[in-house]
Amino acid sequence: MGIVLSFCKFTTVTNAHWVGIANYVKAFSNKDFINALLFTVKFTVVSVITINVISFALAYGLTRGLKGTNIFRTIFFMPNLIGGIVLGYIWQLLINGVLAHFNVTITADPKYGFWGMVILTNWQLIGYMMIIYIAGIQNIPTELIEAAEIDGAGAWEKFWKITLPHMGPIILINGIYTVVTIANYSEQAINQEISNSMFNTSMMYSLSAAMSWIYFLLVLLILAVVGLLFWFISKKENT
Repeated sequence: MGIVLSFCKFTTVTNAHWVGIANYVKAFSNKDFINALLFTVKFTVVSVITINVISFALAYGLTRGLKGTNIFRTIFFMPNLIGGIVLGYIWQLLINGVLAHFNVTITADPKYGFWGMVILTNWQLIGYMMIIYIAGIQNIPTELIEAAEIDGAGAWEKFWKITLPHMGPIILINGIYTVVTIANYSEQAINQEISNSMFNTSMMYSLSAAMSWIYFLLVLLILAVVGLLFWFISKKENT
């Protein structure tokens, strides 16, 4: 039903009439929508990479048998238990506190808001992803590690030849989970733009329906890229 309505003009489903691709043309002609779309793509790509790289690094470090590992796991996981509104308020205060030394606020420049959102998202999701990576690392057969050590493999070789290849499926799962989680943030610029087009501009449900499908297809494209990268890396490792 939703895809059909995106090709119609309507205020309720009972008075919809076909307009073809007019809603999609209108959406792509909307500069605010395009800017929000580009901002969201950049934010998603940067966040997915930073979250997974940092959480993997923490997981790897916390499975090296260090003292106090369980305490650090708890500390890193705790931000995931805090609600988004509270997190936003906390980080707004922190970032504005830092920027106050330069006589600016987080709203003074779009780049401040962008990196503020990246930091907030990383702080919230890294702990959750870290726990999944830890489970994956601990599931690697110890026999492989011991055999590599007997053959004289160093820490770097064990990481590249054993740990990373075995973590491939976990990296894929976490990559997909991160993309989907970030895409569903109501605070996302694109979600705000879609909402505004629906409620703040004469109830333009048809336009917002088209925008929603464009965003949905974009998320699918990002997921496809993540899947292709995983397939390419896996294929290269097996050859």
